Amino acid sequence: MATVNIQNIQKNYGAVKVIHGIDIDIAEGEFVVLVGPSGCGKSTLLRMIAGLEEVSGGAIRIGPREVSNMPARDRDIAMVFQNYALYPHMTVAENMGFALKLKKVDQAQIRSKVTHAANILGLEKLLDRYPKQLSGGQRQRVAMGRAIVRDPQVFLFDEPLSNLDAKLRVQMRGEIKTMHQRIGTTTIYVTHDQVEAMTMADKIVVLHDGHIEQIGAPLELYDRPANMFVAGFIGSPAMNFIEGRLEEGVFRTNKGLILPLPKDLPKDIGGRGLVYGVRPEHIRASSDGIEGRATLIEGTGSEIFTRLEAHGEDIACLFRERLDVRFGDAIHIQIDLPRVHLFDKQTGRRL
Repeated sequence: MATVNIQNIQKNYGAVKVIHGIDIDIAEGEFVVLVGPSGCGKSTLLRMIAGLEEVSGGAIRIGPREVSNMPARDRDIAMVFQNYALYPHMTVAENMGFALKLKKVDQAQIRSKVTHAANILGLEKLLDRYPKQLSGGQRQRVAMGRAIVRDPQVFLFDEPLSNLDAKLRVQMRGEIKTMHQRIGTTTIYVTHDQVEAMTMADKIVVLHDGHIEQIGAPLELYDRPANMFVAGFIGSPAMNFIEGRLEEGVFRTNKGLILPLPKDLPKDIGGRGLVYGVRPEHIRASSDGIEGRATLIEGTGSEIFTRLEAHGEDIACLFRERLDVRFGDAIHIQIDLPRVHLFDKQTGRRL
């Protein structure tokens, strides 16, 4: 395994700039997730690290070597794609060992490495099968096994679970994380799914329009988002954002709803447009407090997602307790004040 240092990396397609001077430092053995909406530049950045896209500016280092202009085959990385990219005429064992065969590695060593990877991924009984005889999850494990046998310094994953159904995605993300914990190889993982990012990463890099919005541990981004974009992207359901202003110790929304404020607010934040942010899970049902009427109820068994209309404001709530609530019912809510965020409306920065 190795460190990965990305310094002022830029990518242009003609006059269009898609990556704007990105800096990321990745420690040995770290599992880093690049996350963001479609078109934010995360896959382009991963492909530049892999050597599949040319770098327009800046430098990429893997360990002590600068690899910015080095061919992909010489970078000592292994990449797992979302479409598996398996050879249909080869068995699982042949697919996993093919890269070593091209390097003319001894057959006994190839068998040993393939067997070791198969044991890690639970593929021991599938080594003689062909890709068409496998499920989607099994094919993805074979693609991961092919990466493992190469024993690279860095694993790169490009949205590897996007073709799987919801239940299998949950299972596979657990298997990828377990594999990383057992092997310890530095891993860079691209996804648009913030739940994948939160559950798998040691460190998350949030990208938006070719810029880094924030880098940090999952709970750091959840608890202390740098701005409204990160606050709205990280966390499910998404954070409530309500515009208004400070007025005599309370927050008055633009539609006149009064919301309570936490203690120890930053000084000098009055006199500007503000946005009040609170996550749905930080709101609880109460016998008194803010009153609203239910406009949507979605129960999952363990929790109830509800939308309330309160004095013209739409507030999403996630209740962990069982509530007998129906469309149009009046509900009183209390907000967990230490979990409230205030953002500058103009800049989007958290105050």
